[in-house]
Amino acid sequence: MHSLTTRGSEDGMERQAIPEGTLGNDDYPLERVPAHARYAWFSVATQRFGQLSSFSQFLLGATLGFGMTFTDALLAITLGAVVLEFATIAVGIAGCREGLSTSVLARWTGFGRGGSALVGLLIAVSLMGWFGVQNAVFAQGLHSLVGGLPEWGWALVGGLGVSALVVWGFRFMTWAAYVTVPAFLALAAWSIIPELAGEDAGALFTGEPAGPQLSLAAGTTIVAGGFIVGAVMTPDMTRYNRSPGDVVKQTLLGVTLGEYVIGLIGVLLAHAARSADIAAAVTSTSGFLGTLILVAAILKVNDWNLYSSSLGVVNTCDVLFGRRISRVTATVVVGVCGSVLSAVGILDHFTDFLTVLGVATPPVAGIMIAEYFVVRTWRAELDRTRDGAGLPAAAPEWVPAALVCWAAGGLIGHFADWGIPAINSITVAFVLYVVLGRLGLVRGYGTAMTATPALHGPLTARPTEGSRS
Repeated sequence: MHSLTTRGSEDGMERQAIPEGTLGNDDYPLERVPAHARYAWFSVATQRFGQLSSFSQFLLGATLGFGMTFTDALLAITLGAVVLEFATIAVGIAGCREGLSTSVLARWTGFGRGGSALVGLLIAVSLMGWFGVQNAVFAQGLHSLVGGLPEWGWALVGGLGVSALVVWGFRFMTWAAYVTVPAFLALAAWSIIPELAGEDAGALFTGEPAGPQLSLAAGTTIVAGGFIVGAVMTPDMTRYNRSPGDVVKQTLLGVTLGEYVIGLIGVLLAHAARSADIAAAVTSTSGFLGTLILVAAILKVNDWNLYSSSLGVVNTCDVLFGRRISRVTATVVVGVCGSVLSAVGILDHFTDFLTVLGVATPPVAGIMIAEYFVVRTWRAELDRTRDGAGLPAAAPEWVPAALVCWAAGGLIGHFADWGIPAINSITVAFVLYVVLGRLGLVRGYGTAMTATPALHGPLTARPTEGSRS
């Protein structure tokens, strides 16, 4: 058994008991984040904005601007942002109140212990894939900018570098955001203002797009679909918030600045360049330093792909194999696998598969929101154990109703040719789960005892007050 020691920080932001001899920070992957380890809202908001203040957000805006007028693009961003903010705030508040990651929280928000393993596996595989894909983009950028190493070499450097950061956990990722986010915003002003300064403002705001027309539904789908996985994994981040109000503030700030400011600048750039390819304009204006900052911004997005993936792996191993592995171990394994896969170019052929996985993600948010705020089958157990920072003594093994809603939401989102897929799937899963709950059909089958969090060993049941047989 590993003995525990308390590791703190001079700024008082974090106090965490971790096993002696364990590298990095484990960051409470299977338990509640205690009050003394929570952060001020701005620290978490910086991380949230770091996810949305990336070059990919410029490209998203440019895609809209190439096929839509500024007014239509603004409306598409507004509709997409509303969907994102609603889902993000709702699941984020649940994560903040309970202090639990998305996959662990899922045990008591509709999915049961077995279903939470499926949620954790979905998150782990999907985000490991996108980690590798974005790492390949990083490698291509560094190869063209610096040279020296082949693309596969830069892929290993980038992937292992992000892995090293994520090993040290939330606190070090926060400091990385403090550096990369302001640098990215400074780059945006430096490189983009000159591009727009000589343009006719009236033409930029009222002119017709240069490319084929993009419908409002398609534009909204691009906006909402671009971050819906980030919305579902929000509890991984907001479990570090101190209050639901902090969740609302950071979401409104992060989504508003990320979607509106960065996205709309991309729209204007596409109108000015009369092209959706704005990467060359930005990098040619900003030079070596600016391109380096863009690369750093990609890394800042990718650290959360790896972090949430590692949490999903820990929960899945707990459920399927009855063993607790440390988040650090999971981070190293996922990071190395993602880095190697991106280096050999395998993930280039799996983007379609990752897109299909993305269809299965929005219903998860709909079910969690419906159970936690409306149906509340297991809410009392969470409420009863919250103040003591423990977990309910037991969770349902399976909740068949949730699996039905999950499948229905995913199928509607994928095959329906009306509306907006992300909105369709969330809405169908939410409404169907609420209806089944009102009919008394939301019930657990089988009971799984909650286990004590002992690292690297078999998990033992924790017989606490209120346990059920």
